[in-house]
Amino acid sequence: MESRETIQIRLLEESDPPRIAAAFKAMGWNKSEAQYCRYFDEQATGTRTCFVALVDGQFAGYVTVNWQPAYAGFADLSIPEIQDLNVLTTYRRKGVAGRLLDRAEGEAARRSGVVGIGVGLHPGYNAAQQLYVKRGYIPDARGITYRNHFVEEGTSVVVDDDLVMHLTKQLAAK
Repeated sequence: MESRETIQIRLLEESDPPRIAAAFKAMGWNKSEAQYCRYFDEQATGTRTCFVALVDGQFAGYVTVNWQPAYAGFADLSIPEIQDLNVLTTYRRKGVAGRLLDRAEGEAARRSGVVGIGVGLHPGYNAAQQLYVKRGYIPDARGITYRNHFVEEGTSVVVDDDLVMHLTKQLAAK
């Protein structure tokens, strides 16, 4: 287990996108460099904040805080949304996700007393679902969404990354 001192969390830098995309490609995930360039641009305009985790100087994962989420349940109440938490498989179960969430929640607390997060409902999200509940997130009681639209009772949907339940957490003022 890595010691906490070896995990560094910092803001996304302009030089990061190629390194991040390459790290996920090596893991077999298709995450485009353009996505991280967009995150950097959104960070520069103040609509998103992206934190990067390094373990012993090596890229390990990232998370973003979207200050203008598309999900109506958060947008209508000006609740910032933690999005796109990803940790390379090599660094999982070593405290990286927790440290990224600590930083994202701390940043959200500077502007809001509540933070939101969406979590997928297929089995690939089981670990995330457990992590969020352990951290004090509870369902926002608005149901589930598919591609940011509420799913009505009796509707058939595809169980993929776009089928999401949104959760909220009360934050202590910083």
